[in-house]
Amino acid sequence: MQKSLITMSIIASFAFNAAAAEHEHEHISLHYQGKAATEHTIKANKAAADKLNYADKKAFEEFSKNLIAELDEPTAAILRADFSFISDKTPDTVNPSLYRQAQLNMVSNGLYKVTEGIYQVRGTDLANLTLIRGKTGWILYDVLLTKESAKLSLEFALKHLPEGNDLPVVAMIYSHSHADHFGGSRAIKDMYPNVKVYGSHNITKEIVDENVLAGNAMSRRAAYQYGATLERNEQGIVDAALAKGLSKGEVTYVKPDITLNSKDKWETLTIDGIEMVFMDASGTEAASEMATYIPSMKALWTGELTYHGMHNIYTLRGAKVRDAIKWSKDINALLTRFGDDAQVLFEAHSAPVFGNADVNAYLRMQRDNYGLVHNQTLRLANNGVGIQDIGDAIQTTIPKAVRDTWYTNGYHGTYSHNAKAVYNMYLGYFDMNPANLNPLPTKDESAKFVEYMGGAKAVLKHAKADYAQGEYRFVATALNKVVMAEPNNKEARQLLADTYEQLGYQAEGAGWRNIYLTGAQELRVGIQPGAPKSASADILGEMDISTLFDFLAVRVDSIKAAELGLLRLNVINPDTKDILYVELSNGNLSNIKVDKPLAADSDLYIDKRDITGILLGKTTLKDLLANGRAKLEGDKTAFGKIMSSLVQFDPNFEIVPLPSAK
Repeated sequence: MQKSLITMSIIASFAFNAAAAEHEHEHISLHYQGKAATEHTIKANKAAADKLNYADKKAFEEFSKNLIAELDEPTAAILRADFSFISDKTPDTVNPSLYRQAQLNMVSNGLYKVTEGIYQVRGTDLANLTLIRGKTGWILYDVLLTKESAKLSLEFALKHLPEGNDLPVVAMIYSHSHADHFGGSRAIKDMYPNVKVYGSHNITKEIVDENVLAGNAMSRRAAYQYGATLERNEQGIVDAALAKGLSKGEVTYVKPDITLNSKDKWETLTIDGIEMVFMDASGTEAASEMATYIPSMKALWTGELTYHGMHNIYTLRGAKVRDAIKWSKDINALLTRFGDDAQVLFEAHSAPVFGNADVNAYLRMQRDNYGLVHNQTLRLANNGVGIQDIGDAIQTTIPKAVRDTWYTNGYHGTYSHNAKAVYNMYLGYFDMNPANLNPLPTKDESAKFVEYMGGAKAVLKHAKADYAQGEYRFVATALNKVVMAEPNNKEARQLLADTYEQLGYQAEGAGWRNIYLTGAQELRVGIQPGAPKSASADILGEMDISTLFDFLAVRVDSIKAAELGLLRLNVINPDTKDILYVELSNGNLSNIKVDKPLAADSDLYIDKRDITGILLGKTTLKDLLANGRAKLEGDKTAFGKIMSSLVQFDPNFEIVPLPSAK
């Protein structure tokens, strides 16, 4: 019974909400060494470098501007030491644009002044810790990913701030529902128990809901996107696009006392004597998100609507597609409303933008870039370009002025996969080509392709020739068919791994690089330990019973469950007075909140905190029944029958084809 209810996949699903991911992981050193770059990769990266606007060094000035104190060794050890290999010279194994971003993110390394009364700690986590001077204390904006990084970063700031070192933290604000912006909250609450907490509209629901139903798949995919099993070196991870990477520790969550913009898109509120204007931007980078303007400081906080690069319209770990045109329009709303007055723009990632002219130019370019992705994708789609071709086609539609601007580059999102996201949002995955309507399952299709192409040896012969010519994209496609059909074909596996590796070395996007390199790693040495897993009592404690049963429904083996017939259950929570009616019928588990118990086979009385205890493995239903903390009336077997139909997800399911046992 306990195994059925702990639902390890739920726990794993919170590993990368962001980005993280959506996200905590311990980096595992595997002593896995990638191969050298080929001459074709060296040539491709050199050609890419020749197109880059290296003369524009403004971002380096902004990232280093107004440094108050560099990180000390204990604080820097949260993250920075792992990237000491980053140098002035771009290695052959890294796309030069991505490496320039890696160099830029190394600059953020301490406590910085944004403007009078606003400071940031940068370089200790994926996000920035922002401190705003209030009338009686400090207001913290976004509190990093983990308790450990939040505590050390705040202590470092209070030690070096030029003002108000002895003042308490009186408020903390979450800009949006990704864990790298709220995960350190418990540390702040422990240090300052009276702190008032503010969050973006509907944040708690979005935090709990976003990754639950597809959590196991998302967690496995996130390990690829963030390179959880790769080493940090010139053949592995060099950057996380938004910053250097993730801190290590415990992801936590203190529920907001006040959620903002619950009624209107704009809300003005005074927090500790500071007037703030909040704009609801939900549905852009996050399902719950906001931006803020502080009139007295002429400072615009854009949250994650902007950073020094292009963001994901679709995140590769898997998530609902984001709305590119709403994103563009919300940036435009900030530009129109505050563009005349704002003197500084500061963000959840990256460094500030200083001066009214530069703030306006930055917002305008960011607005236009997301608008271009949306509008040009649909222009191409309306002219018949399909989803497979649209990622390449959109590259020809981006004006030179946009391409020459560093902060539009595809380090996190790319034009290719963002265009496919827009296409999918409007038209779905199907391109209307009849051949793509009902193809064979992947392994059956691969076997037929290999047969049609004259067998694995014939494919390998062509693949070797194309590999030698640097035709890596099609070599990857062809060899994937061979390895899918013949997973024990060592020669094909090794050549496919080599191919993925070179594609990774050429990729501008950090996620693309990590996915290619992780695929190569698994082809060579199999699935490795070190994939992200995170269990947060704070987050799981906010999951309501309905969401829990929604997830359990995903785990039902429908064929097995159909044999059980009709089973009905009332789950009654004496603590919250919530009543959930659960029904297993026709192999499907459904639930609905009701005002009073309905006719059922049994009634289960259980408190919400005990549901959380079961989820965290701290108790079992059997123990709760024995000590009187839970009560079961009616058919004592009904609940057990429902649980018996559940399956356990495989957290290490196959992504690249794995060898089969003989």
